[in-house]
Amino acid sequence: MATVLTSAQTRFLRGQAHDIKAMIQVGGKGISDALVAELELALENHELVKVKVGAADRDVRDEMIEQLVQRTGAAMVQKIGHTVALYRPSEEKRHIVLPRA
Repeated sequence: MATVLTSAQTRFLRGQAHDIKAMIQVGGKGISDALVAELELALENHELVKVKVGAADRDVRDEMIEQLVQRTGAAMVQKIGHTVALYRPSEEKRHIVLPRA
């Protein structure tokens, strides 16, 4: 189940994502099960994660981002160039308190 955010929550998360660096890089081999598992772990620990997608073609890059969103159940907060910010609330302990919807 994908995470659904309001525009106010998305705006808040974009501000939070501004200062963080990309934690995960998707390379030439594309999206593997190991990469998805690593992203799942990062989302569980940090909730808000930046991913750098190395595909040169814009359509391929958008397809990879959509695949990551679908496989992890995260919400895309922002996409700028090759970098995308993803958010999924932690099941164990919430680190980020979102503004009300």
